[in-house]
Amino acid sequence: MVTRLSTSPTIAPERSNQVTRKLYPNYKVIVLNDDFNTFQHVAECLMKYIPGMTGDQAWDLTNQIHFEGQAIVWTGPQEQAELYHQQLRRAGLTMAPLEAA
Repeated sequence: MVTRLSTSPTIAPERSNQVTRKLYPNYKVIVLNDDFNTFQHVAECLMKYIPGMTGDQAWDLTNQIHFEGQAIVWTGPQEQAELYHQQLRRAGLTMAPLEAA
């Protein structure tokens, strides 16, 4: 007995020419308040490790860290966020875990 396969054409779904770009998420670098880092040390670390950080910005963030318990000191791509987070942590600052922005 011979079984014949259907010979009707197979119709492929239409391909879309649209390209959907998916952006990588940004990450937040958050410094937490603690009882052992001085205002001066925190401000100096922020100016040293966060690109473009001015003295005024560093002191504003240092005050926010002290009075509110934390501050987002930088937001951007994950790889850079990991670097800044690690540098600040190694300098002795108390860091929150990185989180998506």
